[in-house]
Amino acid sequence: MDRQDPRSTGSLLTDVLGSIGNLLRQEVDLARAEVDENLKRAGAALGLLVAAIILAFIGLSVLSTAAISALVLAGISQLWATLLVGLVVLLVAVIMVIIGLKRLKLSSIAPSRTARSLKADAHMMKEAYNDR
Repeated sequence: MDRQDPRSTGSLLTDVLGSIGNLLRQEVDLARAEVDENLKRAGAALGLLVAAIILAFIGLSVLSTAAISALVLAGISQLWATLLVGLVVLLVAVIMVIIGLKRLKLSSIAPSRTARSLKADAHMMKEAYNDR
């Protein structure tokens, strides 16, 4: 049984283009939602980092004073004890900054799931077009 679609080629093409437009709008909406979600997660992480930094300053002040006192009691002059503790604290801070910057990359905010979805959609459309 040979059954033909009563719609014209132009009508079919309009339907296809409309469907592609709807798909692209949905992908853009998905990308926005994913970026918003990633930005909220990054904002919460930054809030925790700020709180941790404040507490770290307080803790380091107390521990630095205790370490300097211990070194002075061990026979090191106060000047050298203060310099030694300051350098150790600075080294630890630099290491923490490097690790923090590596973990807080822009790529963690990018909409990677949407990018994969767009590639899959493009591949699907290409396959459908090539099958005809």
